[in-house]
Amino acid sequence: MNLAKRLYELQLIDSDIQSSRSTLAEINVKMGESETVLRAKAELEALKKHLAEIGPRRRELEWGVDDLQKNVSKLNDKLYGGKVGNPKELMSLEQDKESLKTRLGQQEDELLELMNEEEETQKKIKIQSEQLGNLEVEWQKEQEILMQKRGEVEGHLLEFEKKRQEFASTIDSQAHSLYEGIRSRKGHAVVKVEQGRCQGCRITLPVNEWQRTKSGAVVQCGSCGKILYLE
Repeated sequence: MNLAKRLYELQLIDSDIQSSRSTLAEINVKMGESETVLRAKAELEALKKHLAEIGPRRRELEWGVDDLQKNVSKLNDKLYGGKVGNPKELMSLEQDKESLKTRLGQQEDELLELMNEEEETQKKIKIQSEQLGNLEVEWQKEQEILMQKRGEVEGHLLEFEKKRQEFASTIDSQAHSLYEGIRSRKGHAVVKVEQGRCQGCRITLPVNEWQRTKSGAVVQCGSCGKILYLE
């Protein structure tokens, strides 16, 4: 096996390692709390908070309505109980009663509206709770799949890294250093030669470079500086 080919195969192993690391990074990003689940939780908490705020206001209105109803009833007793005979006093009591009835009607309307809002909020909470439950079940399934996949990728990565270490130890140290230097600067260190052209820069190689590459020697492209490999 010529040296250029060994460097090319080392590059294939490095590509597998990089691919595995990229996959692991993507998996790790997806692991943990889901933004969709977090938003659903926040929406549910907001609904519960709103419902909690409605309760005291509803009770306050209920007490107010109850007090107004009692006061209207007391005025009716005075108006129609026969104890008050003065026309002016009767007129004043009637005006007070009408004022209380107006306030009572307003508060009853407000109470009814608030009770409807409370009922709608309770329905929304039920729906949101069900949706959140479904999202959490789905999220849990995704996490289990991701954990399994992460374990598989980590296993492959360990194999690739072990293979790389063993394979790199069989390559001439000077050639290996050249490979690492080019790879750190350019990403890929070795490129194929096809139809007399460097596939890194698409430049047609001089005859002497092509012949040396064909022999399996470590030859760098005079244009892009990458190591040339001819199958």
